[in-house]
Amino acid sequence: MPVTYTKEDTITDAEAVKKAYKPTHPGLFEVVYAEGSFNSELVASKDYKKGDVIVIVEGTTPGPKKYTSVQVSRDLHIELNSDLVFLNHSCDPSVSLDTDKMQLIANRDIKKGGPLTFFYPSSEWEMDQPFPCWCGAEKCCRSIQGAKYLFTETMDRYYVTSHIRELLNERGPEAAIAPPKKAA
Repeated sequence: MPVTYTKEDTITDAEAVKKAYKPTHPGLFEVVYAEGSFNSELVASKDYKKGDVIVIVEGTTPGPKKYTSVQVSRDLHIELNSDLVFLNHSCDPSVSLDTDKMQLIANRDIKKGGPLTFFYPSSEWEMDQPFPCWCGAEKCCRSIQGAKYLFTETMDRYYVTSHIRELLNERGPEAAIAPPKKAA
């Protein structure tokens, strides 16, 4: 696994990227590259049953909070340094990222070629780059800013990492905190 792994924000020649691509976890999952911004996705390379550990997450490095990092404690973010950086968000996620055991776990049966997605606020208290959600799930949160901005009742629908559960418990079940206003 490479020490550093870069993710292209915008792909202008998906065919060239596909030709150069070497999966970090052959036989488990792979990236499907698509042109445009944030259009690529991680898909299963085989069938998984609900509860299967898809992969033990290894080779991570500590890093600053940014859109490619994953929060693993109150104040620590890591870079995944692998194809896992292409795990997209969904409000109906196919997998959970357990940052205590460092495992990626199937939330339901997943067929070969099916997208691997997780609920970003399950590990992120406050997102570095909040975004509108277009996942299409029946109970879509519409705006993904981090667990800090969601009701505890909403978060209770999902697997949530221990550090996020602790922060939610400290905050209490009250309404989500209003997001900060951007300076003009």
